Amino acid sequence: MGDVLRLEFITGSSRPARCELRPEPKCGSSAAALKDVLSDRVPPYGGGLMPFSALGLETPILKAVQEAGYAEPTPIQAAAIPLVLAGHDLIGIAQTGTGKTAAFVLPILTRIAASLAKGTRGTRALIVAPTRELVVQIEENVRAYAKHLPLRIATVFGGVGERPQIEALRSGVDLVIATPGRLLDLIRHADFRGLSVLVLDEADRMLDMGFLPPIRQIVRAIPVKRQTLLF
Repeated sequence: MGDVLRLEFITGSSRPARCELRPEPKCGSSAAALKDVLSDRVPPYGGGLMPFSALGLETPILKAVQEAGYAEPTPIQAAAIPLVLAGHDLIGIAQTGTGKTAAFVLPILTRIAASLAKGTRGTRALIVAPTRELVVQIEENVRAYAKHLPLRIATVFGGVGERPQIEALRSGVDLVIATPGRLLDLIRHADFRGLSVLVLDEADRMLDMGFLPPIRQIVRAIPVKRQTLLF
């Protein structure tokens, strides 16, 4: 990561907060260091929202969004989606229930859809989340928004047998959603050479839970040249 774009949305505000370009945070130094970065307040600025159709999403994804009953993006979605599509590294901060997951899932699916249209396959995105429950929740979002795409997904988490997850990773998938511990156990079975996007969802929570060592190992096992998103 080089410079990082940082977005924050204040609870109770319908307006997007300022987008700032900051030097890379020293995320690897300690859990407290990243928590300090994530907890800093950014002054709000004014601005109206735009329709989903103006955000640059692929047509099949727009169709799925409309079928899900969403007419207009939330502030975090309106601000983050164009930045993610433009390839920026990003720290996005918003409360639960603000559509934070779709803010990174929709642009990632758009980029995967473009690759699929060119006949290019392989794992393009890795989403890491702290718990099995969150992995399942993200998967549900992905499948809802990718319903019109020939997308292949693997979920990797503990508490269940490894064999189906190993087979899924070996078969080649477009997107992997995983918890850090189980992913590290199985990472030798995955091919991340073509990976272009890494998402750490609930990144501060993962560090609080002691996942910094496996996250460091995962980061070392994937391409250095990639987009990194922290939500």
